[in-house]
Amino acid sequence: MVVGVLALQGSFNEHIAALKRLGVKGVEIRKPDQLQNVSSLIIPGGESTTMARLAEYHNLFPALREFVKMGKPVWGTCAGLIFLANKAIGQKLGGQELVGGLDCTVHRNFFGSQIQSFEAELSVPALASQEGGPETFRGVFIRAPAVLDVGPDVDVLADYPVPSNKVLYSSSTVEIQEENAMPEKKVIVAVRQGNLLGTAFHPELTADTRWHSYFLKMMSEVGEGTSSGGKGTSSGIVVVGGENLGFNQQPKIDLPIFQ
Repeated sequence: MVVGVLALQGSFNEHIAALKRLGVKGVEIRKPDQLQNVSSLIIPGGESTTMARLAEYHNLFPALREFVKMGKPVWGTCAGLIFLANKAIGQKLGGQELVGGLDCTVHRNFFGSQIQSFEAELSVPALASQEGGPETFRGVFIRAPAVLDVGPDVDVLADYPVPSNKVLYSSSTVEIQEENAMPEKKVIVAVRQGNLLGTAFHPELTADTRWHSYFLKMMSEVGEGTSSGGKGTSSGIVVVGGENLGFNQQPKIDLPIFQ
């Protein structure tokens, strides 16, 4: 078993490097037939409209939807989360095609433009419970989306407080000027529904590999035919360099990333 990483645009190299730090091989996916060689997939962050156009050009959407319907693990980060959502708002004129599967509504570029990108400590009790480590995770948000609502089968893994002057509507995000005009709200930034995982931030741009480890254990659950917390790794995972580094170890970093 190898992990496919959609390599049309965006941070696919960083995901492959993160997998390598865990001793797992990641392969670049650009064409529909390449999906037949992998049993899981990461859809990275990037410019979602550009990625959608390239996916349409290569006729990838039917194959991606079938991949999801087959129950194979898929993780979308940032733009990848938009791809996996059943509904996306705040899109450019004409919208973009979606893969779907995640029963949620995503607001594209919820947190603003490129210059409004930020980092924040997120409370991640479910991740810490399974993977160990601190109860927080350093989220890197780059022109990031947010999840506005989820269906009953979706587990919320992390959320983020929205300032009181940011009001959520179904079609837009509107700023109001009066201080304390609205109570503080939270938007969802990490979700899981069965074989699908979505994060609005970029774990691949940090030294913390726990989200990648979490996803690898999702692969093991599917491979073992279970729906529990999934302990251990799949015997089909390809180990890079002949050494299994283990999920909770922190091997040498080989790319410049945020600490």
